[in-house]
Amino acid sequence: MTDINLIAAILFALALVHTFATKRFERLADRHPRHAGLFHFFAEVEVVFGLWALVLIVAMAIVSGGEQAIGYAESRTYTEPLFVFVIMVVAASKPVLESIRALIAALARMTPLRTALMRVWLCLALVPLIGSLITEPAAMTLAALMLGPQIFRQDQGMPEWLKYGALGVLFVNVSIGGTLTSFAAPPVLMVASTWSWDSAFMATSFGWKCAIAVVINATVICYVMRRHILDEHDAPAPDCIPVWVSAIHLAFLACVVAFAHHPVIFIGLFMFFIGFSKAYEQYQNPLILKEGLLVGFFLAGLVVLGGMQQWWLQPIVSSLEPTALFFGATALTAITDNAALTYLGSLIEGMSDQAKYMLVAGAVAGGGLTVIANAPNPAGVALLREGFNDESIGVGGLLLGALAPTAVAMLALFFL
Repeated sequence: MTDINLIAAILFALALVHTFATKRFERLADRHPRHAGLFHFFAEVEVVFGLWALVLIVAMAIVSGGEQAIGYAESRTYTEPLFVFVIMVVAASKPVLESIRALIAALARMTPLRTALMRVWLCLALVPLIGSLITEPAAMTLAALMLGPQIFRQDQGMPEWLKYGALGVLFVNVSIGGTLTSFAAPPVLMVASTWSWDSAFMATSFGWKCAIAVVINATVICYVMRRHILDEHDAPAPDCIPVWVSAIHLAFLACVVAFAHHPVIFIGLFMFFIGFSKAYEQYQNPLILKEGLLVGFFLAGLVVLGGMQQWWLQPIVSSLEPTALFFGATALTAITDNAALTYLGSLIEGMSDQAKYMLVAGAVAGGGLTVIANAPNPAGVALLREGFNDESIGVGGLLLGALAPTAVAMLALFFL
């Protein structure tokens, strides 16, 4: 442990405290209108880790010198923040969103249950499982945008605790719903190559168990919310978008997913996507560039701060036996990014197959507990927070809302 490692750990802890205090900053903004802008800035969850990452770089420059601070910042890999930004914007584009919305509506009408209720169920169950193909951040973006008008609204009378329950189910289901393949869930991606885990292995070892948990979680929360999901909130008929425009947008989405590990390629594709969207803007809604940038900023800050936590995290992971590792990984995921946790596990030599399974199982099961637990979670927060009181999502409320679906995921992964 060096001085800068200790400073980084303290700053990481302060960032965690800051995430739990965002609602307090909103209240301070109301009480002190003169400084409301500053308090609103501190209340932005997506700003938290970027802000404290800046403090870390400044502290490193003071302690170790500016050259080392710049060298550390440049040594970090920012592929994931860049990818999440790009995939959010592309997935949220009107042609892609309307295509998925039409699919969900068609499937909902085929069932004997109320269409509005089934649309919510499909968004909480089917869309997270589709995340195994289009990646978890894309699934989170699509699900959040479709669920927002139905259940995350302040004018429909949905109790706040039910909104947090639904948010917890969404976050947990997205975290475990991407385990049917080896490339869609960030914590799986971190170990798939090192441990030779292909998509067939993931589907047979993790995927079917997680699919059961996803269905249970979605069914329970929809049953609890059934009286608050009203038919009058059914989505209006989608605008007429030419099939070829939707096909090109879906092709952009597929190409970005295919080149998810090559930022030079997917950033280039993104530039062409923006150009195409501008050329046919009559079929577009405004792109969610601000929301995507904020989420990317959050994740980049987490990359910078998290990169200095290996000195205390890895000994904990390596010292636990498999069963303890499962529960420890679930708990640690709540305060660290689950992809960072599994990456540290991949560096440990001589881990048994059972220990590898328990580490990843715990990491994906705990991926809905906090905003930082899983890379797509900040995207969900950015897109849904306006539907909550004070237009912000309390970290404590999210934690409580995610406890039950997390327990279901843990039971499925541990006992099945």
